[in-house]
Amino acid sequence: MAVLSSQTSWQIIDRQSLRDEAALVKSLIAEAGLDAGQRARITAAGADLVRRIRASVKPGLMEVFLAEYGLSTDEGIALMCLAEALLRVPDAETMDALIEDKIAPSNWGKHLGQSASSLVNASTWALMLTGKVLEEREPGVVGHLKAAVKRLGEPVIRTAVSRAMKEMGRNFVLGETIDLAMKRARELEAKGYTYSYDMLGEAARTEADARRYHLSYSKAITAIAAAATTGDIRTNPGISVKLSALHPRYEVAKRQRVMDELVPRVRALAGLAKAAGLGFNIDAEEADRLALSLEVIEAVLSDTALKGWDGFGVVVQAYGRRAGATIDWLYALAQKLDRKIMVRLVKGAYWDAEVKRAQVMGLESFPVFTRKQATDVSYIANAKKLLGLTDRIYPQFATHNAHTVAAIMDMASDKKAFEFQRLHGMGERLHDIVLTDNGTRCRIYAPVGAHRDLLAYLVRRLLENGANSSFVNQIVNEDVAPETVAACPLTAMEATAATANPAIATGPALFGTRQNSKGFDLTDSGDLEAIEAARAPHMDKLFEASPLIAGAKAGAERLEVKNPATGALVGHVLTAGAPDVDTALRLAEPWAAAAAERATVLHRAADLYEANFGAIFALLAREAGKTAADAVAELREAVDFLRYYADGAAGLANPARGIFACISPWNFPLAIFSGQIGAALAAGNAVVAKPAEQTPLIAHLAVTLLHQAGVPASALQLLPGDGRVGAAITRDPRVSGVAFTGSTEVALLIRAAMAENADPTAPLIAETGGLNAMMVDSTALPEQAVRDVLASSFQSAGQRCSALRCLYLQEDVADHTLEMLYGAMDELALGDPANLFTDVGPVIDEEARQGIADYVAAARAEGRVLKEMTAPRGGTFIAPTVIRVKGIADMAREIFGPVLHVATFKAGEINKVVAAVNATGYGLTFGLHTRIDDRVQVVVDALQVGNTYVNRNQIGAVVGSQPFGGEGLSGTGPKAGGPEYLVRFTKAPTPAAGADDRETSESDTATALQLDRATAHPERALVLPGPTGESNKLTFVPRAPILCLGPSAATALAQAEAVRALGGHAVEAPGLAPAALTRLNGFSGAIWWGDAEGARTRARALAARKGPILPLIGTKPDAGHALLERHVCIDTTASGGNAQLLAEVSGS
Repeated sequence: MAVLSSQTSWQIIDRQSLRDEAALVKSLIAEAGLDAGQRARITAAGADLVRRIRASVKPGLMEVFLAEYGLSTDEGIALMCLAEALLRVPDAETMDALIEDKIAPSNWGKHLGQSASSLVNASTWALMLTGKVLEEREPGVVGHLKAAVKRLGEPVIRTAVSRAMKEMGRNFVLGETIDLAMKRARELEAKGYTYSYDMLGEAARTEADARRYHLSYSKAITAIAAAATTGDIRTNPGISVKLSALHPRYEVAKRQRVMDELVPRVRALAGLAKAAGLGFNIDAEEADRLALSLEVIEAVLSDTALKGWDGFGVVVQAYGRRAGATIDWLYALAQKLDRKIMVRLVKGAYWDAEVKRAQVMGLESFPVFTRKQATDVSYIANAKKLLGLTDRIYPQFATHNAHTVAAIMDMASDKKAFEFQRLHGMGERLHDIVLTDNGTRCRIYAPVGAHRDLLAYLVRRLLENGANSSFVNQIVNEDVAPETVAACPLTAMEATAATANPAIATGPALFGTRQNSKGFDLTDSGDLEAIEAARAPHMDKLFEASPLIAGAKAGAERLEVKNPATGALVGHVLTAGAPDVDTALRLAEPWAAAAAERATVLHRAADLYEANFGAIFALLAREAGKTAADAVAELREAVDFLRYYADGAAGLANPARGIFACISPWNFPLAIFSGQIGAALAAGNAVVAKPAEQTPLIAHLAVTLLHQAGVPASALQLLPGDGRVGAAITRDPRVSGVAFTGSTEVALLIRAAMAENADPTAPLIAETGGLNAMMVDSTALPEQAVRDVLASSFQSAGQRCSALRCLYLQEDVADHTLEMLYGAMDELALGDPANLFTDVGPVIDEEARQGIADYVAAARAEGRVLKEMTAPRGGTFIAPTVIRVKGIADMAREIFGPVLHVATFKAGEINKVVAAVNATGYGLTFGLHTRIDDRVQVVVDALQVGNTYVNRNQIGAVVGSQPFGGEGLSGTGPKAGGPEYLVRFTKAPTPAAGADDRETSESDTATALQLDRATAHPERALVLPGPTGESNKLTFVPRAPILCLGPSAATALAQAEAVRALGGHAVEAPGLAPAALTRLNGFSGAIWWGDAEGARTRARALAARKGPILPLIGTKPDAGHALLERHVCIDTTASGGNAQLLAEVSGS
């Protein structure tokens, strides 16, 4: 078999993670080289193994358990979630809620007596009883009696379920300590098995974690050394080590740190293992770290002190498209260094996560195979390759699959040149038979550690083996013929028309007919080089911005634009003068082209944005202080907006409004800027765009590209400048609508100016600030919560509308979670965002920096600063800071930077937290970390928030998947990137209005507004597209009533009927005194179809209100007027894996 040269194989490893799947599978089938006779012989041998396993005494408990509670059952999924969370919950109250949530709704009864194992039946019976006890909720005396029994029974139930989970754990974990594990291992060692010990634990998030794991590995090696008695690596026990456990930032962006800090740690452990005569395996990690892992491995193995030791091992995952190249590279390395090494070939453990990551990042394909049979093909081809490289490599075949075992036995000429491996608690009978029949070696891979550390591992096993198509599942299912269980994957793949699995959408195809924005992988050498090459010419260039208007420009001041991280000059802007504003508005012409043509031009603009990624990334870093990851996300969002609105143009029923002013912020100077403009243009308006004064250069580039794509100069004009330019535009009567993103204070000023000067019913679409909270209860996985708190609070230096401002931690887990958060903060790198290494860039300017610094100083003086990092010298940096508060009510305003406030709550105070968040009046984003489904429902139902995120971070809304925008003080709606947004840029007809002398009193209106309308309309919901392992649901909830002002009773009735037809609430109030609109509460807007003067009076009254901005609607209302849009995004993989994806794939 051909072995690729070191250079060629490295080329593939480093740059071809997404190799063409069809071509690769074809070449792997050829490499396996199994003819029809061999295939038939292997399948027959595999089927014979299946028969013998089924006929033997009993399958192992785990196989029986998985067969009964597969992931195709609600109970299996509930059990998986329960297992994942229960043993880490410290408080009884939350424990009971978790058990009730997972056990009560499920149908345990149908499993009773179904299984051949008495233990599974017994646990089913216990769970069924528990479910019954927890489910009874009848009222009356009986109900009270049962409630008392339930109360008395809770500790009993808690104990029983905990015991069941621990029992399950015992079947998977060899021992809680290395000494206990080694004691348990003796029984099977006596039968000829050897062991490889795996110290359980998640990846290190902090330096303290990494040191703790390093110590635990060192102690384990020393302990295992006592059992290493043979002087032969192949018969001595071994240990497996995870690189991600030994360094808190084991990632490509931190390559230099990894090589400086991680390599010495691994080298020290390898030296210990050599001295002890043990096998020492480096475990496999996610695909994005493969090349980095191999660099670490080369640096460690190159140590001359390790010469003459054959025990250094590497794990290779067959599901990865670079598995073969990795083996070739390792072989070449062993030759170069004159070593013998071990290679453990596994199927792969992160399949679902790899698929999701590639979709989220918009990558063309996946780093893994999309069909299980393709992975099996890869396993067999690479097993054959390894069997031909035994002069340098000792192959270790980790599998529970009878066909794979039969294939290896058939292909191997020397049965002693390799070993099989199995997981502790699984594949026992298969390997007993093979060991007894053939005298082959078999090593058991055995996890060691506390039960709470086991759960992530356990859930991965449940996921891998609970899918109906898995070998472990089928082996127990007598309905599946042995020949089917042991069918040949090569033949199966040859018969498959499409190699790529159609059940899995690639990144570009995630949104069906709408092309997704191009993804950039910041861990891929090819992508990083392409970005660097495209960006380099623009990193020193001086950019120029000026008004882009349809007539001659006058200009006002020429100002310098400085880099907030370094103070260096980025370029100059000529701001717009008063004559420019007048020229732009005078010459503005709505875009008269047909909707289809407008869409074509906007699609072309999106393509131009992508083609000009170098200049865009350079400007985002230099002008706006964006890190590489933020720059990629920003470009992708801008492109998505343009395509999404372009596609929506054809569905618009009404004409454009006229001239739309688009006033955008500096924190998303390309994405929000392009989104506002794209929507207004898609609807056919003329746009006058005023970018933030801090970021005119990127705006100038964007408008230039839009013009280049074919948007007429009179349909899109740019007026850079400060707030005075914005004020001049928004108070001009020629403006017929404003889209604004920025502070609530400025939005209120714009509202007042429009009420005075513009068409009084012109729409103001405002997306304003937020006081965003996250709640973390004691069922949440602290590592996940900390990862998401870090991103939500400190990514983009906290300068996102959606950023987390107030973290509520359940007091039972607060100390541990905060300790982990502080440790993770210490690992953040602050600095110039142009460097890939940087995690946190500057705040936008000196004014912002000073304001935040003063706020932190005041908190420090009060002794409330819990953690503060050090800001770099130079530039406008604020160090990430954590401040203690009693609750969100202590926060008078939003601090727009990397400042997190922390409060604690008791287990029973969840409703109190939600009430406090609602009481702020803001309603933008909210984060929730919990494993209790029922709690998710209760919290989401009670929250008055536009975007809720569950078990993930609360930033980075995706166009068309997570429409973004708040309610109350956080915005007017409709949501950007959602189905109702474009309509607001068009003008519906205004029906003719009658006249009469009907008057409605303020007190009658106030009474009508207070009626309970909770059940008047059922909610409707849309499930929106997105990546696998994520649920995206947009729900439409009636707003507070709209006041229907007529001007006559008949007109008011027509208005009310129009609102109700949309699913909203209305109160008819013809003849209501305009001044009442300033005083009344409990309504969300007003409709007026009367004269312009009457409209002006009412618009002024609404603009004089404190609190949320309420519209005066002068046309037929749209759905966004009647309904609030609330979006909930749930990461459904948080409890350890993606059951939904595995189910979908096993069916295809």
